[in-house]
Amino acid sequence: MVEIPIRDRRAERREATRAEILDTAWDLVSEQGLGGLNLRDLAPRVGMRAPSLYEYFASKHAIYDAMFAQGYRQFAAAMAEVDALSGEDGLRAVARQSLAFMVEEPARYQLLFHRTIPGFTPSPESYAESVQQLDRARAWFDRNGFAVPGALDLFTSLIGGLAGQQIANDPGGDHWTGLVDAAVDMFLAYIKTAGPNTTRRARERTRS
Repeated sequence: MVEIPIRDRRAERREATRAEILDTAWDLVSEQGLGGLNLRDLAPRVGMRAPSLYEYFASKHAIYDAMFAQGYRQFAAAMAEVDALSGEDGLRAVARQSLAFMVEEPARYQLLFHRTIPGFTPSPESYAESVQQLDRARAWFDRNGFAVPGALDLFTSLIGGLAGQQIANDPGGDHWTGLVDAAVDMFLAYIKTAGPNTTRRARERTRS
């Protein structure tokens, strides 16, 4: 006889409610900005009174913390789509995918890549999501011959800078996102100067 596992329906309902609160919180910050998250506004959107939210999240910062972790999991899923690519063509795909993710949701970009909420610091568990993604990017750079001193920091600064400019100065447009290939060209010029053999190895991987 096959034993049927007993579902914990109370736990399932609790997780479903937490997920609804997070989804609604994202909707709220998309409308009002990252700093516009307010429990008095959030609660009625999920059919609750504000004090009831504390049954699911200990504080407003706890909601930000869950959003931070969720955002980095979304970032990891987006980057997994280009993780198998390699060489200079792969680098361009990584740059475009990263930039597209960042500008897609300005509030998410601010939460993940800037310190814009006074007093908010991600919990160790949530921060580990961001570290895991950085380690993944570093491993990709290593595999593809781009691991020269400062390379990853320069690359993330270029892409993050383009995203910030796009969001601040041309929301919904493509003025700065259209410069992504030029930014990658600048980065590759640095790679060639900092480590002449790295680009050759990347090209060899692309041809193989």
